[in-house]
Amino acid sequence: MQAENKLDNIKSRKFVIFNRYMKMMGKIYNIFLILAGIIILASCGSIKKEETDSRDLSYLYNPLRNPIHPRYQIYNISEDLSELTIKFFTNDLFFTEANPEGVPKAELIIIYRLYDMSQGRVAVDTGFYNVNIRKADGNRQYTYTIPMRAAAGSKYEAELVIRDLIRNTRIQTHLPFDKTSELSNNNFKVRGHFNKIELFNPVLRSSEFINLLYRYPMDSLFIMFFQPDDASPIPPSFLLPARNINTNPEEIVAMVYSDTLPLMFPNRGIYLCTTDSNRLEGYTLFNFGDEFPGMSEPETIIDPLIYLTNEEKIQEMKKSERAKVALDEFWLEITGNIERSRELIRIYYNRVIYANYFFTSHKEGWRTDRGMIYIIYGPPDKVYKTLGGERWGYLKKQVKQGWGIRYKIEDEYLYFSFSKRENPFSTNDYILVRSESVTSYWDEAIRTWRSGIVFRLDNPTGI
Repeated sequence: MQAENKLDNIKSRKFVIFNRYMKMMGKIYNIFLILAGIIILASCGSIKKEETDSRDLSYLYNPLRNPIHPRYQIYNISEDLSELTIKFFTNDLFFTEANPEGVPKAELIIIYRLYDMSQGRVAVDTGFYNVNIRKADGNRQYTYTIPMRAAAGSKYEAELVIRDLIRNTRIQTHLPFDKTSELSNNNFKVRGHFNKIELFNPVLRSSEFINLLYRYPMDSLFIMFFQPDDASPIPPSFLLPARNINTNPEEIVAMVYSDTLPLMFPNRGIYLCTTDSNRLEGYTLFNFGDEFPGMSEPETIIDPLIYLTNEEKIQEMKKSERAKVALDEFWLEITGNIERSRELIRIYYNRVIYANYFFTSHKEGWRTDRGMIYIIYGPPDKVYKTLGGERWGYLKKQVKQGWGIRYKIEDEYLYFSFSKRENPFSTNDYILVRSESVTSYWDEAIRTWRSGIVFRLDNPTGI
């Protein structure tokens, strides 16, 4: 198995939030050393128990703790074999010349376990790979392909662990794929029309041309267009059911299929590509606007403020003849000074951008339930993944328990649970589980932001 070097046709973009206030956050590599022990003083003492939680995957959603951000794609190449392709970005890798050849190399270990989900998560395949990536001038990404033995007729989940041997860091992810239907999205591939390079991201720009490749013979291609889902999620303090997904296409276009047919998707919305116009199955592509995942125009920057204000205020700012000035005034009213506004804007909109990166499904990530919680509460301190969802924990203010000169400090968390929802367009759709027994502190969080302070449960005085 050898790593393949490929060039990507997607150029890296810088997203400017607005001229005076924001700059895109660059790659930040911080190493935090946590010291635990017993401090004994003449008058008092404390005990703090430190434990490593091997099930905690919170680093996946924390850019400061996760330096590697690969892209993944799984393609069913036959009835018995599927192919996992991993794309690493050059800027994410750490190259060193400390090797016998004296050339810049990144050293990784890839471990995967394949589970048959149709039989109750039964392990059916595993693999272990040493990957040495030699740095090549001009390469912005590197790809590595792994074959997986997966028989037709089941749904699967690939559990993937990637370890950076040089930095001694690891990431873990779970990748679902489907071999129960000939119209599974894993039977399709997308590549650039002009450069013929395989694309890993289903989000396209208005002027981008692609080719769609299908594993089976196909004469006709149907493209269903759905209006974009611009609805904002309901705050966690409201015990209301999640909004339904729109499954009624606005338009269906039929065309003669060819794997060299140039396809372009110029309008914002959802495009389902299929061989059967009567089935809501196939490969879905998205157009969220050319600014996505960032935002630079005032009209698009205003929308994510729906968590801090009401729809009436949002529309008032968007309809203003000077939308940028209205946006500036919104933040200045909150903070009272320009410097504080810049800091809040930087934090708020970086969370919006990361929410787009982590949580986008059939809608932009910031519009999802997980995106809403992420923006207001920040990256979670704990993340646990289950078969049917995720559970996020936010550390509360630490409480001392005990009496006298000996006491211990217990960590308490506010937990949000998200249930994975069946979605014909995405496997990344999770909805918030709402309960009367959960105190979300939502109103307190919004009041804190509205007073010019970034809300944190474990820091009531703010940042």
